[in-house]
Amino acid sequence: MLKNILTRAHSRPLTRTHKIAVAGVGTLGAAAVAFSAVPASGQTATSEVAAPTAKVAYSTEQIKDVHAGVTDQLAGASQKVAAIEAKKQAAAEAAAKQKAATAAKKAAAQKAAQKREAQQAASRSAQRAEVKQVSVKSYPNNLDGWIRESLAIMKKHGIPGSYQGIHRNIMRESSGNPMAINNWDINARNGIPSKGLLQVIPPTFEAYHVPGTPKNIYDPVANITAACNYAADRYGSMDNVNSAY
Repeated sequence: MLKNILTRAHSRPLTRTHKIAVAGVGTLGAAAVAFSAVPASGQTATSEVAAPTAKVAYSTEQIKDVHAGVTDQLAGASQKVAAIEAKKQAAAEAAAKQKAATAAKKAAAQKAAQKREAQQAASRSAQRAEVKQVSVKSYPNNLDGWIRESLAIMKKHGIPGSYQGIHRNIMRESSGNPMAINNWDINARNGIPSKGLLQVIPPTFEAYHVPGTPKNIYDPVANITAACNYAADRYGSMDNVNSAY
């Protein structure tokens, strides 16, 4: 009797809300039963087992791209450094070549200048020689010219004598004849006659001949110069001779 009463008393149909609530309670109950059914040793095992590590996905493509970019940058920097060094080396070589070329030009210019100077010096020397030759004083071919030319030579050799002293002795000895010869005095008798303007014997002429004059006893300038050289040695000067000497 009671069973029927209860049945009738709760025979009202369940609403949707009631159904959801009942389902939730059922789920919680099942979970509780499952938890209580796990033994104590099972709890220890559960706490000691490490939970699996979550896997993290990385993109290697991005790393490769970054590495490639850095490599490219380093390569570019190396190329720039190499290019700078190459430019420096090229500049240094160019500077060295320029310096060498400048030194070579300078040396060539100095050599050319020295050559020009040598040529100019030689030319000046030749010109002086020509001028000297041109400036050599010419003397007339007469007694006055012979005496004057002899005096110029005597001056160069330090032989004393004057125009007047030479002229006086010439006029006494030969009257101004360069071909005069004495065939009657003691010298002639000894085979060495006096000859020329100042009547010089051959041995005396040879002994007192002055360089730069002909070795011809009859040459007027050579005869006068040799005689004056002898007179300077024996009498101090032709000016001191007033008779046969």
